[in-house]
Amino acid sequence: MSPRLRFNEKKATQAAAHLLKRRGGRMSYMKLIKLLYLADREAILAWGRPITTDGYVSMDRGPVLSRVLDLATDGEDPGSPSAWAASISAPSNYEVRLMNEAGDDELSDAEIQLLDRIFTEHGHKSRWDLVKLTHTLPEWIDPHGSAIAITYADILKAGGKSDLEVAAVEDELAGLAETDLLLTGR
Repeated sequence: MSPRLRFNEKKATQAAAHLLKRRGGRMSYMKLIKLLYLADREAILAWGRPITTDGYVSMDRGPVLSRVLDLATDGEDPGSPSAWAASISAPSNYEVRLMNEAGDDELSDAEIQLLDRIFTEHGHKSRWDLVKLTHTLPEWIDPHGSAIAITYADILKAGGKSDLEVAAVEDELAGLAETDLLLTGR
């Protein structure tokens, strides 16, 4: 079973806000989610860990970040404060906008550079071009109206990593998840 990191909403929000700033403060939420997926994918392949710590699923329009999709499309959960809702608007006409500075204290310099590189490479593309692009990624499987989980191992294997490399990354991520559980109790 693939290790499961605890979702860091503040860090995911900061990554999304960084991309929104690069785009002038507004973006289609589908495009934002695709850019975040591409950044997480590159981080996993390069460093063995994602930026957002979200889970991934194959959906009809390509791979998505599960919790970020919920945050971007459903808005704030009235029962709990949300870092996302404090900085990024609820969707309007399929777009979200940056409302308040989210900071960047959760992001490393390398993660910011990677987000910048992904934006430079793909930020000019339309959301539909990004859908087409993500449909070409080997880890995406057409779910035919459903959703299929994408694991870190799926991404690593699709990126050409050996079984030994996949196992090493999964062991390290499992250790991080276990340490986080011990430290936070969640």
